[in-house]
Amino acid sequence: MFFLNNEITLFFDIYLFFILGYAILIMSSYLILAHLSTKELTGYLKKNSFVDYNILLTSEFAPSLSLIAPAYNEGFTIEENVKSLLSLNYNNYQVILVNDGSKDNSMEILIKKYDLFLTELDFHSKIETKKIKGIYTSRNAAYKKLIVVDKENGGKADALNVGLNIAQNPYVVCIDVDCILDKDSLLKLAKPFLESYGKRIIATGGVVRIANQCIIKNGRLTEVNIPDAMLPRIQVLEYLRAFLLGRMAWGRLDGLLLISGAFGAFDKEIALLAGGYNTKTVGEDMELVVRMRRYMLENKTPYTVSYIPDPLCWTEAPEDFKIFKKQRSRWMRGTIETLDFHKKMFLNPKYKLLGMLSVPYWTLFEFLAPAIEFIGLIITVLFVVLGLLNWHFFLLLLLFVYFFAVMFSVIALYSEERTYHKYPKQTDFLKLLLAAFIEPIYFHPLTVYAALIGYKEKIMGTKGWGEMTRKGFTKK
Repeated sequence: MFFLNNEITLFFDIYLFFILGYAILIMSSYLILAHLSTKELTGYLKKNSFVDYNILLTSEFAPSLSLIAPAYNEGFTIEENVKSLLSLNYNNYQVILVNDGSKDNSMEILIKKYDLFLTELDFHSKIETKKIKGIYTSRNAAYKKLIVVDKENGGKADALNVGLNIAQNPYVVCIDVDCILDKDSLLKLAKPFLESYGKRIIATGGVVRIANQCIIKNGRLTEVNIPDAMLPRIQVLEYLRAFLLGRMAWGRLDGLLLISGAFGAFDKEIALLAGGYNTKTVGEDMELVVRMRRYMLENKTPYTVSYIPDPLCWTEAPEDFKIFKKQRSRWMRGTIETLDFHKKMFLNPKYKLLGMLSVPYWTLFEFLAPAIEFIGLIITVLFVVLGLLNWHFFLLLLLFVYFFAVMFSVIALYSEERTYHKYPKQTDFLKLLLAAFIEPIYFHPLTVYAALIGYKEKIMGTKGWGEMTRKGFTKK
């Protein structure tokens, strides 16, 4: 019995040191990414401080863009969202709204509000999609940029592929229809395509922010507020970390695997050559970026994926845990599916930085992290029951992880305050600071739980997106 207890204690000590090592590894990677992000952000702000986007607005060299906005049961916000898309500061662009078989009154609202009528549009389907019921344009010249496609339900990826087939311009901007864009979003998003030299830019994306409790007027965000509810408030903080301290660094390394599905621009030719969006995954945004990058590497064509730190897009975050759980479990399923589809790239030097760093990082810290945490929790509870827990070491480890999480959020807040300062009220800063202390105890366990649901859904073969009920934006 003595030897058995010794073996169990040894096992637990090894487990604790493994957890400590994993924690140090992930924290070190976060600090390195934060350092790289800070350098890249500083350089970007200096470089763009004297840019006059009005010149780009009138330039004949500004690339032509096609905005593709899939919509499913978005009747509550669709009028405001389309109005926002049609009033952007950009000359040469079109808006393709794809109604993916909505069961609500989305089409009725669009037809009535924008004076739509059935039309025939000449296009060639390079990607197979669900049947198109009708293509609509407006009788009103004010809405000449708008094309509305009504189709059978096939999911977001299928709707985006319809948009790729119909798009008449060389670059496509894929956007969630429930998002609100800053008026200069397209100008900033188009700029990297003009600056490319030597390497072909195949995709670019920018920062997405949370719009809950912000005030919208005529399709424009007029007042930025921090949500009162804690769940969306912490998501504000989470998005700051992800975009300002994460993707900025991966953009600098040219190892970015994800352009947010909420707002990203793509070279249409390469997107079509790569096969368009994959309808067999719920992580179609990440999967397309990985596949486009893989296509370019396998064809030995110089390329890059650009990233812009400007806040370009505002979206509604889940305020209800049930909806939040569906969103995050879907994100986990999408991550698993993408990594599975492209497992050939894992530690494969043929795929350069992507194969040797980006894909392993996502596997170790995005895919496996929730499982490691959950297994660690079970082992900890088991040792508490057996009375073998080294409480001193365990509590020190817990405090170390907690204060690091808070510190990292504070770094993200500091970066936001020193750069874009989109939350000018002192009370907003204090709300976010409070959220930083609450997040590790309240929000993080919820994300781990949702990720575990994602594992389960993947094992059980769940395919759907799930209903994403929205409250709509606050209107002035």
